[in-house]
Amino acid sequence: MRIFKRKTLIGFYSQPKYASSKESLDAWFHEANNANWESGHDIKKKYPSASFVGNDRVVFDIKGNDYRLIVKVQYKAKFVFIRFVGTHEEYNKVNAKEV
Repeated sequence: MRIFKRKTLIGFYSQPKYASSKESLDAWFHEANNANWESGHDIKKKYPSASFVGNDRVVFDIKGNDYRLIVKVQYKAKFVFIRFVGTHEEYNKVNAKEV
């Protein structure tokens, strides 16, 4: 998969208060970048806790569920767009279907 906006992840974990997310976000990035997801089923095989919230959005639990990552997946084009990364509290303030 081709991941767009890795800078969003880097910008997030570069902040001292979110530095603990770096290892987990980097691991997710490399796994997703090397993946060949053809459907949500492929994502669920690797990430059983992933949630599909509609509008092509997938929510991943990061670092033992300390953080949330929302991406938009275009399976045919093999694109993944990073739409949001944040804490649970921050996640609760966004509409996962719309970001």
